[in-house]
Amino acid sequence: MSDPAYLTGFGNSFASEALAGTLPEGQNSPQKVPFGLYAEQLSGTPFTAPREENQRSWLYRIRPSAGHARYRRLDDGLLRNGPEAEIETPPDRLRWNPMPAPDKPTDFVDGLVTMAWNGSPERGEGIAVHLYRANLSMRDRVFCDADGELLFVPQAGRLRLATELGLLDLAPGEIGIVPRGVRFRAELPEGPASGYLCENHGNLLRLPELGPIGSNGLANTRDFLTPRAWFEESERPTQLVQKFMGHLWATDLDHSPLDVVAWHGNLAPCKYDLSRFNVMGSTSFDHPDPSIFTVLTSPSDRRGTANLDFVIFPPRWMVAEHSFRPPWFHRNVMSEFMGLIRGAYDAKSEGFLPGGASLHNALAPHGPDVASWERAVAEDVKPRKIEDSLAFMFETNHVLRPTRFALETPALQQDYDQCWAGFQKHFKGTP
Repeated sequence: MSDPAYLTGFGNSFASEALAGTLPEGQNSPQKVPFGLYAEQLSGTPFTAPREENQRSWLYRIRPSAGHARYRRLDDGLLRNGPEAEIETPPDRLRWNPMPAPDKPTDFVDGLVTMAWNGSPERGEGIAVHLYRANLSMRDRVFCDADGELLFVPQAGRLRLATELGLLDLAPGEIGIVPRGVRFRAELPEGPASGYLCENHGNLLRLPELGPIGSNGLANTRDFLTPRAWFEESERPTQLVQKFMGHLWATDLDHSPLDVVAWHGNLAPCKYDLSRFNVMGSTSFDHPDPSIFTVLTSPSDRRGTANLDFVIFPPRWMVAEHSFRPPWFHRNVMSEFMGLIRGAYDAKSEGFLPGGASLHNALAPHGPDVASWERAVAEDVKPRKIEDSLAFMFETNHVLRPTRFALETPALQQDYDQCWAGFQKHFKGTP
């Protein structure tokens, strides 16, 4: 398989062909497509969505995707996704150690485990947070998610996604987006891989508005990479696994469905190197709201409220004077699922490990642990750089429901509340 080649930009309309002369000229679906291909439109939004929001791509493929037999149900394994909760949602703050690697050959699909979810794919709102853990490349098997677009956050090991529209290589420190319904095969070019996966059922992810920041800053469109057209012409039997209405289904094909020879449009997979994020922060006093670290957002239908914000806490300078520098104690109406890609998070001195996760649901009070607070109030607040640390947060406007697995796994830290148990009373009563 060849190495990936990329186009630059996010939300741009691209035209790419793996075989010169494939793209029709002057129209999308001519009577006869070059090279005997089939024209097929993939729509990520309704046909009548406003022009600035409309996303779709035209695919020119060896066989139409309509050619398949009836689906049959598969075992969902540890994959879960509404609309009914399988266990009560507690108001507790939750934190997990890194999950152990699979003890048997496990590909991307079989290694998926759902940690929490909200909303509903049927209603087109909310998210689901999964972990992926794989030690085996998918072979003669492809996957697509009809319930939502997928945001990949690798934590360990490289991942190659062979998609209908091209090849996407992802490494820890990068993220990838695969649009809803796009078929792909997950391969492991360097051995086992694991990471976080957010399934977005709501409005498509986009760059946040910059407002008073102006025209530059945060994530820039030119740093997103979209794969060039690539295809495989294979007659090997292939299992197509689809997630639909929260469950896994499968059908069998007599060929590979990754056979798109050319495509054009603005709906395509893409990747982004998080080190390209241009961090904004306070240069006077006070710790800024975490919204200043938003890479991507999925707006809800309520103004100013996100169905999903993808926020990162990357290496950066801390220069605010006379200020408490870690995140302050807070209670937030939004719900926060955090993960750590590498290093240590500045608000937790221990217990929050790379590959681990935490969940602080709506209005659950949280903030720095005792050791982090004591260090922050005692330090000499000279300019300091946070280095070799990369944490992220999936923030959402609805309560996240932990799955039964998430609440019963041995990886759940039963003593998480203790990190706030040692705060002493310092109140003196007089100035």
